[in-house]
Amino acid sequence: GLHRHGQTDPPPLPSLLLVGWLYALAVGPLRAKLSTAEKFPAVACICFYTGLILLYLAVGSPLDQLGEQFLFSAHMAQHMLLIYFAPTLLFFGTPGWLLDYLLQNKHTANTLRVLTHPACSGLLFTFVYTVWHVPALYEAALQDKRVHILEHWTMFSLGVLMLWPFLNRSQQVPRRSYPVRLVAIFLLMVGQLPVFAFLTFAGEAIYPTYIWAPRITDLDPLNDQILGGVIMKVVNMGFSLTILGTCFYFWARSEANDDPVI
Repeated sequence: GLHRHGQTDPPPLPSLLLVGWLYALAVGPLRAKLSTAEKFPAVACICFYTGLILLYLAVGSPLDQLGEQFLFSAHMAQHMLLIYFAPTLLFFGTPGWLLDYLLQNKHTANTLRVLTHPACSGLLFTFVYTVWHVPALYEAALQDKRVHILEHWTMFSLGVLMLWPFLNRSQQVPRRSYPVRLVAIFLLMVGQLPVFAFLTFAGEAIYPTYIWAPRITDLDPLNDQILGGVIMKVVNMGFSLTILGTCFYFWARSEANDDPVI
């Protein structure tokens, strides 16, 4: 059954190339107009384009087909690229002055401020991520390309909103305070536990597509599902603990640097 992958896929490549081209214009020829004193952000460029490559790998490479038709764990790896790895690299790749230029409009900045508040983005992300793993919806995404694209879009965009309070470099909608970040990342870790437990401790394979899929590895459907749960937890913990650690470090440093200033 590779029938679902014909010419019906909206090609992700042209849109990613367009984003890459606009980014090149902004940090290259237009940089002097957008921000006078900035040097060419070479490291940021590498991060940004690596982020775009990861997005392409997630939705445009054979990984997409593996995840859609054969292996739950491949689909989970795909989601981890969309939720954590690609957005993180895109954040590291987008200079603060470029974000601030894009957020000049007060309404845009205010809307984003609400959407990226950890209470809002964290709850939205956790809710939508959990709901997509309900078998009926998960299967719908595997069977219908449009639902699949919606699933990936929501995971990527909510991943961006969720990581914004920790990683962005904008002055208009800045990162949140250290205490808020610490509480938020802890709650996000807790928020993923139900899905992890559901996948890992179900004791049976849950999603029919993967139960009936031809076995292309030695993994049986249940172990494939458990591996998917473990991939999710390891990536989530890795990211969360890294963010916790860096938050503590910079918080301690900022406390040491400014004495009585609140």
